[in-house]
Formats: sequence, C-alpha cells, structure tokens
Amino acid sequence: MLSFWNQKSNQTEEAQPGKAVLPKLFLALALAVLCLLAGLGCAVGPDYRPPEMKVQENWDGQAVVTEALPSKTKADPVTLAEWWNSFNDPILSSLVEMAIRSNLDVRQAEARILQARAARGVAGAPLYPQVETSVIYQKSQGSSEAAGGGAIATAGGVRELFQVGLDATWELDIFGGTRRNLEAATADFRAAMEDRRDVLITLVGDVGTNYFNLRGFQSQVDIARKNLEAQKKTAKITHKRFAAGFIGRLDVANADAQVATTEAQIPLLESSAKAAIYNLGVLLGREPAVLAQDLAKPLPIASSPPEIPVGLPSDLVRRRPDIRRTEAQLHAATARIGVATADLFPRFNLAGTLGVSAGDIARLGNIGASKFWSFGPTVSWPVFAGGRIRWNIKVQEAIQEQTLAAYEKTVLTALRDVETTLVAFAKEQERLKSLTEAVASNRQAVDLAMRLYVAGRTDFLNVLTAQRSLYANEDALAQSHRTLATNLVALYKALGGGWEKF
Repeated sequence: MLSFWNQKSNQTEEAQPGKAVLPKLFLALALAVLCLLAGLGCAVGPDYRPPEMKVQENWDGQAVVTEALPSKTKADPVTLAEWWNSFNDPILSSLVEMAIRSNLDVRQAEARILQARAARGVAGAPLYPQVETSVIYQKSQGSSEAAGGGAIATAGGVRELFQVGLDATWELDIFGGTRRNLEAATADFRAAMEDRRDVLITLVGDVGTNYFNLRGFQSQVDIARKNLEAQKKTAKITHKRFAAGFIGRLDVANADAQVATTEAQIPLLESSAKAAIYNLGVLLGREPAVLAQDLAKPLPIASSPPEIPVGLPSDLVRRRPDIRRTEAQLHAATARIGVATADLFPRFNLAGTLGVSAGDIARLGNIGASKFWSFGPTVSWPVFAGGRIRWNIKVQEAIQEQTLAAYEKTVLTALRDVETTLVAFAKEQERLKSLTEAVASNRQAVDLAMRLYVAGRTDFLNVLTAQRSLYANEDALAQSHRTLATNLVALYKALGGGWEKF
C-alpha cells in the first residue's frame, strides 16, 4: 500500500500546532479535492443499456376469435387495473379487495421492499465521511524512575492514561466502485417493487380462479341433484312397472344403478367446493373456514364482458411486472461488474484524528490536557491478489449473461401465456355454444323417451341412455362456464392486469 500521511501531535500543555504543518494540511486538502474532481463522472465497468428484444406486431391467438362469439378481444390499449369488476359480481370484488389488504404473500413482498430500500441506504453510506468516537483508558505499572521524561506516574510507578478522540475517514470514490454499488442496490429496490406488483397479479388471479371454481362446483352439485331427482322418479316408475309385470328385473337394476352412480358424484363435487372456499380463506390471510358460511349459497357464474382489450405484444414487455423485475435484476448485475472492476484501481482516502489525553480524568476538559490531531490522505492499491479480482469480474460477467438469458426467457414466456390463453378463451366459447345446443336437445330426448317408455313403445335402454347423456352434457356445460371464466382470469393475468390500483 502506498500511503501519504501528515501528522502533528501535542503532548504537553505548552505545545501548540506548528505553523509549518498548516501548508501541508492545505496541500493535502487540495490534493483530495483534485482527486475527487478528477473522478467525477468516472465509473469503471459497463454502463447499463436496456435490452432490445423484437416481438411480433400482433397476437396470433387473436385470429381465432370470430364475430359470432359472445366475448371478443380487441387490440385497444389495455385498461385492466380492476378487471374483476368487469364481471359485475360484488362478492368477487369484495374478496379481491380483502385479499390485497391482508394477504401474507403481499406482506412478505412489502417487507422485501423495505429490505431493499435499507440495503440501498447501506450501499450509499460510503459516499459520505465516516466518523467514529473512541474512549481509551490504560493503566500500567513500572519503576518509579520511569516517571521522568514526561511520563505520568503515581506512587509505586503506576501510570494511568485517559484519552478521548474522534476518528474520521472519507473514501473518495474516484473510480466509481461505490457509485456502481449504489446503482446496483437501486436496481434491486426497483426489482423489489416490481416483485410486489407481480405478487398482486398472481394473488388477484388466484382469488378469481378459486372463486369461479367454487361457483362452478356448486353449479355441478345443483345439476347432479336435479338429475338425481329425475332419475329417482324414473327408478320409481320402473319398480311399479316391474311389480305390474310389464318389464323385467334388468330395467329395475339399471335404473337403481343410474341413481347410485349420480349420487356418488355429489360428495366429490361438494369436497371440491369446500377446498375452493378454504383456498380463498388462506388467500385472504385468514383461517381456511372463515368464508364457509358466507360462500355456502350457490350463485351462477357471471357472464364474460363483451369486449376484452388485449393491447399489442410490444405493450406487454413494458407492462408485465415480472419482465420489468427481470430487467431491473439485469441492471443490477451489470452494475456489479463495475463494482468488481473498481477493485483493480487504487483507493483514495482522507483520514483524520482529533482528541485529548490526560493522566487524570478530571483534567480531560482542562487546559492541562494533552491535545493531539492528525490528518492526511492515503492511497492503497492491491499489487498482487492471486487473480482474485479478475476472476471476480468474470463471475459478475457470467451472472449478467445468466440474467440476460432469464430476461429473454421471461419475455418469451409472457408472450406464450397470452397466446395460449387467447386461444383457450376463444375455443372454450365455441365449446360452450355447442354444449348449450346439446343440452337443449338432450332434454327433448329425455322427455320423449320417458313418454314412449311409459306408453310401452320403447324399452328402458333408450330412457337410460337419454338420461345419462343429459346429465353428462349438463355437467360438461357447467364445467365449460367455469373453464371460460377461469380462462378469462388467466388472460387478464397473462396481460399483467390487476396491480395498477395498488
């Protein structure tokens, strides 16, 4: 280490700082100022530039949306700050609001923001002078003759020393290592902010998905019970016809089996509905069963809005928090290359000490105390570190490459999510339309088959087939309503909607 140090100390009451020290002091200050000015705007390592990644101009999945569908997507600017309100379901809106206020994942994300903000403060602290105070007490014993020559002694040769002082150091960030570290910490803080927004998007999407799953399972339970009642009536008719000798036992067995099969589906659906309620309770940061009574009453799934703005693919890159979070992480990784590179260059410090000492604590504040001070710049420069610094630079460069690849993958994944959900939403609307027509035809078939069976003009197999088809298609229709709603939630989530309000 190459060092420059000018020091003046006063050990007696009469001694005063020599006049010859003052020019050296001013010279040291001038040298420090010149070094600082020379380093302004100089920060080693690469400057961060946002990555440029080309994306397609339009959504491919939007081409599958036809005018005949109830809900159509359009390339208008995305305005999805409160997409859950588009379903016009006050219960859903209330659940979302409560979840955002009390969800534990959001609380963790907010704590990470506080952590990142504090870390940024720590990173920026070395830009300012660092001052420490010290209090020293020493007691030693030697021969009484040693008391001469200025030593402070008591009887028996015991010496005491009381010393109070201030030590100040200031590292001049000439090559920008500290500034690069602050830049990295600021990017980490920005990443933490985007992480909270991403958590909000996931939370709101999970609330919507579980809520629509609940309503879908409740609808399936209602359909199963209605079909069960119809099948029980049919079974009762078969028992009467068997007692009258019009049919054989096979029809009775088939009717009873149909009733038992439908009855067996209800507990599974009720269990799934309960699980959705418990999921919602946890998402709200509360006990799982806290909503069991409030959500027990079945309600239909709200219809989808007629128009859904999806924007352009280029908007997605600027909108989704997970993309912006990864970009902030890339910024931090780039800045840390500069932090590592700064270790190759010398470090300039200004250091100073000011204090008083005395042999008696009562004299520290008196004129009889011995005053001392020192001031001077130091320069340290690592001459040999076994390649540690250069290897550390390579480590940080490799981390930057990994983060860049992660950014590109995040963008591609986001584009895939939107494309997939666009197609799924459009195709589910087509499926819903076909199932609606199938259910209407099935109901006519059941009614006709029952009339013919009672009149003795057809066998029970046709009735059984018609009832099975009706129940299967009604159940599939209920599932399709649920899937359509959850697909729309997935689309809103893929578009990055739901965090702007909070």
